[in-house]
Amino acid sequence: MCLIVLAYRVHPRYPLIVAANRDEFLDRPALPAHFWTDAPHILAGRDLKAGGTWLGITSAGRFAALTNYRDLRVTAVSGRSRGALVRSALDGDLSEVDGHAFDGFNLLHGEVDALRYSNNIDGTDVALTPGIHGLSNHLLDTPWPKVVRARECFSEAIKAEEPPMEDLFALLSDPTRAPDHTLPDTGLDLERERALSSVLIATEGYGTRCSTVVMIGSDGAVRFAERTHASRNDVRYEFSLDLPSS
Repeated sequence: MCLIVLAYRVHPRYPLIVAANRDEFLDRPALPAHFWTDAPHILAGRDLKAGGTWLGITSAGRFAALTNYRDLRVTAVSGRSRGALVRSALDGDLSEVDGHAFDGFNLLHGEVDALRYSNNIDGTDVALTPGIHGLSNHLLDTPWPKVVRARECFSEAIKAEEPPMEDLFALLSDPTRAPDHTLPDTGLDLERERALSSVLIATEGYGTRCSTVVMIGSDGAVRFAERTHASRNDVRYEFSLDLPSS
């Protein structure tokens, strides 16, 4: 993912609402969201090159989503695909993971009612505070123009008692580029920084591959929708989390 906005313990009916875009090279093979045959508890898209994923949820109520950290002035780490981190987080198995073995990342993960935010940039690993958060290719809530714009639209969209999924997909489809004086400096040339400043990215060979909306109700009901932009295809799932009895 390259943009995630979420409301955590904010909405009266939906303790977790997530809207996210996955930006990736267009020729990288992947499958749309589905329950994996080799791990039936996981609902997520799948990267067919490295086998991991970028965002997912399990039937037992674990959630994970990842964004890359972008700073081209830092030497890249030649290690495993960061999608493996999401898979490990969905399995609740991050204790043996060495974050330094991966290129820069941000990770939102945990039980849906006890999420955490971690990164391997400054070593942050903290409980996520209730509120509306935004995450792109810097640290959590860094006010990049696309993050600010998406959070504002997201905040409006979730004011309804039943937030319309189409409103959330609409904000994820915003192609507006930020003014030059507001652009971050991540080591890219100006033209590419401009191209990556919009919520929805569309460039030659790289862009927003899919958008995902997840809404989890206080009763454990899950609404999950993913929209693949090239094929204009939606996949939608509704199910109840398999939560332990209190």
